[in-house]
Amino acid sequence: MKKLFLSLMFSLFFANLYAQNIPMTFHNGSFKSISLIIPGVMNPNLNPKSNSGVSLDVGQKVYFFPNGTKKNRELLFIVDATWKKDTLLQIDKIIEKRKIEILP
Repeated sequence: MKKLFLSLMFSLFFANLYAQNIPMTFHNGSFKSISLIIPGVMNPNLNPKSNSGVSLDVGQKVYFFPNGTKKNRELLFIVDATWKKDTLLQIDKIIEKRKIEILP
């Protein structure tokens, strides 16, 4: 019984260690709306010159639409365990950088 209890406590500790939820702010500094897809969470539309608070789990994927249409989505980023609480992400700047990487 003692071994089972210790094993359960050990498992719960490491599950919580990797299931971090990180509060952050998405900032859209552009003059255009930005549509994102966050599977299993929400599909936010960031208004121009606005902030949006979100809390995402480590490993969560966030997608965007590089050509402006909702036909083809591309990975914008994956939430990393090294990110700090209350990080401000400049979504418009991240998208500009990603577009350079993926578009000809």
